[in-house]
Amino acid sequence: MSTKIRLKKIKNYYMQQDENSAQDFLNLIKKSRRGKFKIYIGMSAGVGKTYRMLQEAHSLLASGIDVKIGYIETHQRKETHSLLDGLPIIPRRKLFYKGKELEELDVQAVINLRPEVVIVDELAHTNIEGSKNEKRWQDVMDILDSGINVISAVNIQHIESLNEDVKQITNIEVQERIPDNVLAQADEVVNIDLTSEELIDRLKAGKIYENSKINSALNNFFKSENILQLRELALREVTSQVTRKVETEVTIHKSVKKEKFLACISSNEKTAKNVIRKASRLANYYNSQWYLLYVQIPRESSDKIPLDKQRHLINNFKMATELGAEIIKVENTNVTRAIMEQCEERKITTVCIGKPHLNLFKIIIATDTFNTLLNKLSQENIDLVILS
Repeated sequence: MSTKIRLKKIKNYYMQQDENSAQDFLNLIKKSRRGKFKIYIGMSAGVGKTYRMLQEAHSLLASGIDVKIGYIETHQRKETHSLLDGLPIIPRRKLFYKGKELEELDVQAVINLRPEVVIVDELAHTNIEGSKNEKRWQDVMDILDSGINVISAVNIQHIESLNEDVKQITNIEVQERIPDNVLAQADEVVNIDLTSEELIDRLKAGKIYENSKINSALNNFFKSENILQLRELALREVTSQVTRKVETEVTIHKSVKKEKFLACISSNEKTAKNVIRKASRLANYYNSQWYLLYVQIPRESSDKIPLDKQRHLINNFKMATELGAEIIKVENTNVTRAIMEQCEERKITTVCIGKPHLNLFKIIIATDTFNTLLNKLSQENIDLVILS
């Protein structure tokens, strides 16, 4: 390598370091101006998240804090609804959709009024078509970016990366979900915990649903074994958030190897979704940057790939983006080579792949490819995680 080329590389390196330093400082400034974010999380409806938020609003108001209700859903529960008395409420935005007048959180009114704290319920809610944002969590991000503190609530089944776990427990696929990085951005996460007996007693007493829905709820979502498993998920999630924050604070001044994850997917929809969700949880736990890599091989070029696979890929890219990934799409005849090139270029520490679902013949063919990848990763001291 000539001296001229070497000097150019050194110059580019230091320019990149200066850019990174400036960006880090800008991020610090933005973070200091951003509102604080508190989330109440629960294992299911009826544990008391909204009730606790309203109790906290009264406490803040009594302490002289300018707190307002942006959006609350009491579900006509008497004890909860009564707590609205005496709290300033920002009128909701009214929209007409399919001939009906509906109401949504008025984000612009919240930003214009600039309360110190705003209460926004139902974080996973999908906004009415025609709203500025598709999801309410996106509305909350806008409010936080305006420097307003937000208290919100969500159930554990709405966390994106837990979608498959929840489906296995309840046999229900929850449609309204929030990306894990929304939870990771919270300054405080509080778990509202009840035993399964307490929750079922509340349900039977009519404190969660009206009488006509109680038996159906008891025989489906609110089975005791379901509640126990959802409770464990909620406790584990909050513990993980606390651990991550403590470790981030402890290591912030130490020189620690920064993890970078590369999740590799194919056009297989189900395996890809699983890899995306689990890689997201790993990256979230380590508070690390992560990438999603799709290597487009010749038989999946844009003029050959079936339309349904193309649609699934686009949806998976969108989900990964919402979960905080940077999407990498490359064309290559050699998947192993493409993975290693990205590892080198982006200083990857851990590669995540899905568990292969192959017949015996394909396993024999794929063995050499897998061993080549394994050997190359081992040589570069890069970890490999196979996600089941």
